[in-house]
Order: sequence, then C-alpha cells, then structure tokens
Amino acid sequence: MCGIVGLFLKDKALEPRLGALLSDMLVSLTDRGPDSAGIAIYGVGAQGQTKITIQSPQPDLDFEGLETALAEAIGTPVTVVRKSTHAVVELPAAETDAARAALARLRPKVRVMGAGSAVEIYKEVGLPDAVVERFGVRAMSGTHGIGHTRMATESAVTTLGAHPFSTGPDQCLVHNGSLSNHNNVRRDLVREGMTFETENDTEVAAAYLSARIAKGKDLGTALEDGLRDLDGFYTFVVGTKSGFGVLRDPVACKPAVLAETDQYVAFGSEYRALARLPGIGSARVWEPEPATVYFWEH
Repeated sequence: MCGIVGLFLKDKALEPRLGALLSDMLVSLTDRGPDSAGIAIYGVGAQGQTKITIQSPQPDLDFEGLETALAEAIGTPVTVVRKSTHAVVELPAAETDAARAALARLRPKVRVMGAGSAVEIYKEVGLPDAVVERFGVRAMSGTHGIGHTRMATESAVTTLGAHPFSTGPDQCLVHNGSLSNHNNVRRDLVREGMTFETENDTEVAAAYLSARIAKGKDLGTALEDGLRDLDGFYTFVVGTKSGFGVLRDPVACKPAVLAETDQYVAFGSEYRALARLPGIGSARVWEPEPATVYFWEH
C-alpha cells in the first residue's frame, strides 16, 4: 500500500520548519506502511561541496576514525557528522568519486544512501515516528523534501529496500505501486552502465530517471518518457536539487492529492497528510490527473 509525501516551500519563512512539517505529514500515514520509512531533506549546500549520506549496520565500528581515514585516503579534509546509523560526509565536490571509492575500500559494510550538494537521506526499518526521531528530522531546515512509509510487497524489508531511492546527484524517488516490467528495464539500464544494490522495482524507476537526466533531459521530459517505458500501477514523487515532481500512471489507481498555496506545494497519498499544514483551509486542493507530469522548481 505505502504512503508518500512531498513538500516544496515557496516561502523562505517556512524553511526552518520543513523537517517538522514533513515529519508530521509522514507520521500521519503510518498505517499505510509499517515496515520501514525514510525522508529526503533538501537544504542549502555550501558552494563547491558535496554531502554523502551513508549508513552502516555497525555504526560504532564503521564511523569511528572514519573522518581521519577518509581524509588521508583522498588527500583532502572531510567532515563526518554521525546521526545514529547514518552519517553525513562533507567534502569538496571534485573528490566525490574518489571518496565513494575510498569508502567502499575502507568500510565495505557502509552503504551510500544519497549524495549531492543539497540532499540528505535518512531511512531505516521501523515506523515513521521512530525513524524521524532517530535522525532528528524534525529539527532540520530546508527548501523541500519527500518521504515514504513502506508496506513491502515484492522485496525484502531492509534498510536498503526502504525509500527514498537515490541513483543520481541530488536525485531521489519515492513510489507507491508496482512496476510489471522492472526486470526488463533493469537489464537495459545495466547495459548502459547503471548499477543496482537491491531487487526493488523503485530503484529501477529512480535509475531510469537518473539515466535520462544524465543524457541531458530535464526531469519533466524524463517523467514523460517514463509513461512510455514503465509499465504498472504507480505514483512517483521525485526530488531534485531545485524542485520536485509528481507522476501517476495512466490508470491512476493509487491515491494521491496535491495542495498549493502562496507558501508551498504539498503532496500526500491521502488528504490527512496535508490537514495540519499552515493555511491548508484556503489551499487549492486537487487530485493529480493520470499520465500528467507535475513539476515545481525554485
């Protein structure tokens, strides 16, 4: 079943409240997915810097001394800020590939949740309220974010199987539904050089969009291509560095609602996810149309 949310802020005055607002939206949909949960928060990144969000099943062992070891491996200073089972590594953007290679060598059990100048991704097995509390999401500020609470139907309940999935810089995707041709699409993407860490169909959808964006297409065009190439029942909410997009399949059997005011655009699987947002009573509220791309950008 799953529950998905998204919040894109137009009003800078709301940015310090992004984490709290998005957390409340996600927690309200807990009964749609009790297996795992995750949130991506987009903040204002430092010029020329990249943040790599990592996760470890043994954080006390893997994060101890990581800052020094990684700095020595890539020859430049880094910072490592731990949040429970996750940590955010900040370093010069030019060293991103070198850092990822060094992490794989130095800490082979560590997994990258996402990377980019703006995004941080936190996800774990457990209920949404436990996940947002574990990572201090309510205290986070930012410009926009997306979240997901999962009811697993086609792959294991694991941290890596939780959403959001990130397969490109500052890109991530959450999904309610099921893709029927994900194995065929996966094989095509592997031939193009994409790699996968799970059997989850959502990772395939994320990689599909990342592959098209890497070829120079904007998100809107990539989503339109998805209508042609991705079969199944789905609602996608996609985050990028500067905005977020929504797409439902042509049948649109998965529930979805959008709301827009002068302060924000909000998405929820159900209206109850939006009910506590400021000014929701005067918002324009509608059900997104089937096979229609919606996208907002700063």
